[in-house]
Amino acid sequence: QVQLVESGGGLVQSGGSLRLSCAASGYIFPLTAMGWYRQARGKQRELVAVITSGRSTSYADSVNVRFTISRDNAKNTVYLQMNSLKPEDTAVYYCNRRTAVAGDYWGQGTQVTVSS
Repeated sequence: QVQLVESGGGLVQSGGSLRLSCAASGYIFPLTAMGWYRQARGKQRELVAVITSGRSTSYADSVNVRFTISRDNAKNTVYLQMNSLKPEDTAVYYCNRRTAVAGDYWGQGTQVTVSS
C-alpha cells in the first residue's frame, strides 16, 4: 500500500527558507523517480522538481536555482530545500512519483505560506 507523508511546511517571510520532507512507502523507492508538486489556491497542481533513481535533477523555471531536490534511499525519503522564497511560492506541496497523475494516491501535502 502506497503511503506518502509530507512535512516541513509553514509560514515564512519573503526571502526565507524551508526544507520539506516526504517519507514514502509501498514501492521500491530507490528505483523510482520522485517529484515535488505544488498546488496554489485556484490553480492546477504543477510539478516543480524531479529527482531520478540516478539522482539526476530537473526543475521548473519558476523555482530553478532557488529550490534543490534530494533523496535518501536508506530512509525512503525525498527532500525539497527551498531558498529565497517568494509569495508566489505559496501553495500546498506534495511529493509523488514523477509519473503520478490526478487519479493516483496523493498524501495530505504540506502548506507553505510566504508573506511579503
